[in-house]
Amino acid sequence: MLKKVQNRNRRHKRVRAKIKGSEKIPRLCVFRSNKHIYGQLINDEKGETVLMVSDKEIKKPKLKKVEISKEVGKEIAKKAKSKKIDKIIFDRGGYKYHGRVKALAEGAREEGLKF
Repeated sequence: MLKKVQNRNRRHKRVRAKIKGSEKIPRLCVFRSNKHIYGQLINDEKGETVLMVSDKEIKKPKLKKVEISKEVGKEIAKKAKSKKIDKIIFDRGGYKYHGRVKALAEGAREEGLKF
């Protein structure tokens, strides 16, 4: 199990070396645990989080994890639109782009975020 975490951290460092968020185009950072999924819009120039959404805020009973992740993506997009952000940089956090991470990205795209 430790090997999986080390591989994810290695992938995450490699991805983060190439992407930076700014005030106009923040970075959408995804963190996924076994139970929850989180998304943050981050301004790397100032080192601050613009907004944050987790599945704990979404009160939808009897949904699968992938469906909840899609709802988190939609909620991030709605909050970003209210702050007049329409373009972002996607940071998958070292996770492979499938399953819950992909669902979060698709949910954000459906609500109008461009990346």
